[in-house]
Amino acid sequence: MMPKVSEQAIAEYDAVAAGLESAGVVRGSMFGMPCLKIGKKVVAGMFGDAMTFKLPPEPREKALALPGVEAFDPGMGRPMKEWVVIPLAQSAVWPDYAAEALEYVGG
Repeated sequence: MMPKVSEQAIAEYDAVAAGLESAGVVRGSMFGMPCLKIGKKVVAGMFGDAMTFKLPPEPREKALALPGVEAFDPGMGRPMKEWVVIPLAQSAVWPDYAAEALEYVGG
């Protein structure tokens, strides 16, 4: 079952999505959750009230040091290697990590 998403999380996610549109990022869906893609590659996604990002090692380690941030496990029992999940409480950094993810995935 998918975690419930709050209005605030949707608003913050929409802001991140809008901020990346000029770079060619489009909205899509992955595992039935909203996600942001560049070409066919997924850059970031929404998971309940959190956002997930695909990051290179250094930004990923930096993100994991933030309160509440963890390796992203979409419910299959093992975390996805390059992905982190950043909770709504840390949404102020979502745009930064979205930019890092875009550079990593789309670069």
